[in-house]
Amino acid sequence: MNNNVKVAVIGLGYVGLPLARLFATKYPVVGFDINDSRIKSLKQGTDTTLEVEDAILQSVLVDSSDKTKGLYCTSDIKNIADCNYFIITVPTPVDKNNRPDLTPLYKASETVGKMLKEGDIVIYESTVYPGVTEEQCVPVLEKISGLKFNVDFFAGYSPERINPGDKEHTVEKILKITSGSTSEIGLKVDALYKSVITAGTYLAPTIKVAEAAKVIENSQRDINIAFVNELAKIFNLMNIDTQEVLAAAATKWNFLPFKPGLVGGHCIGVDPYYLAQRAQEFGYHPEIILAGRRLNDSMGEYIASQVVKLMIKKGISVNNAELLMLGITFKENCPDVRNTKIVDVVRALKEYGISVIIYDPIANIEEVKKEYALTTINILPKEKFDAIVLGVAHAEFLKLNFKEIQKSNSLIYDVKGVLGTKADNRL
Repeated sequence: MNNNVKVAVIGLGYVGLPLARLFATKYPVVGFDINDSRIKSLKQGTDTTLEVEDAILQSVLVDSSDKTKGLYCTSDIKNIADCNYFIITVPTPVDKNNRPDLTPLYKASETVGKMLKEGDIVIYESTVYPGVTEEQCVPVLEKISGLKFNVDFFAGYSPERINPGDKEHTVEKILKITSGSTSEIGLKVDALYKSVITAGTYLAPTIKVAEAAKVIENSQRDINIAFVNELAKIFNLMNIDTQEVLAAAATKWNFLPFKPGLVGGHCIGVDPYYLAQRAQEFGYHPEIILAGRRLNDSMGEYIASQVVKLMIKKGISVNNAELLMLGITFKENCPDVRNTKIVDVVRALKEYGISVIIYDPIANIEEVKKEYALTTINILPKEKFDAIVLGVAHAEFLKLNFKEIQKSNSLIYDVKGVLGTKADNRL
């Protein structure tokens, strides 16, 4: 790479910040986000998503965008004007009907379009269905900038592979797929990422191939988890421990070690809908993909019903019972609550007349309230409960002395299958 590279990362969330931090070790980087409070905390050297350790973040922060390298965080669009690589890392959610919502991508494209210059390259990392970059985003860039695609400016796609909460498989250690709108731009995009990604890169032949590769990664996981969720339902009827069955089956060298559970978050629980939507636009109704989604989306109510059945078997009065839900985030040791399926369990339990207290030491209380209208606490309550449900396997929960928060006749249900003999039952 030449010395004229200046990177703008649009969106400083779970994907954007780790990437911006990494590029900042070698290039001048401007991290842009419309959330002023997010920018304020980052400038103070604190990442509330817990993806980048404060000391590591502070080591790359600079107070000006004119440095030879380092990360300058801002919510002022003017500060990205002299960048020549724009990397867009905004969320791609679904709406209440599970249809792809490209609004964040459109708005981010408008932002970049206002600053776009001849020779600039715009790279998208957000998960999309094949065709979004060139058919949805590029026209916005052209309209706002007045420039012509593949003549005045160019595009690339390099799908994010961030695993929130994972401190081992960090962004630089995960092989990166790259692509460009022309063969020459593909090589430039690949070289940019290759200069910081120690795990290496894979240059896809087209942007659409890269988009498709990303969307099937999580769809494949979703289908596999749906399969073991169905097994859990079947084996439960047979009074067979699903975890024990999976442990036995895993002794075969090519068995895939998927586990049953709730499938939420901004990737696995969302991406299959993007692929399904695109398939339907071409006149094909994807049966397996949508069947997997339906099964996984049903697991919240299933878990609640299992908890209630076990309470009845133990002679615990269900109506007005006091239950402690451990965890509200979508995965362990991560504060991300986007598309968490724990809320499905909580709502179903409340429909049975159960009083539910949600305890999560790392979730943002205000964010949960705003997103789901649910009250959470971040300090372990002192009272004792009729039932305890381990919904998320935070490290802190595994150290709990459950006897201190259990009534004499109580139930512990382990959704994650990590408590062993401490639990009365598990999924």
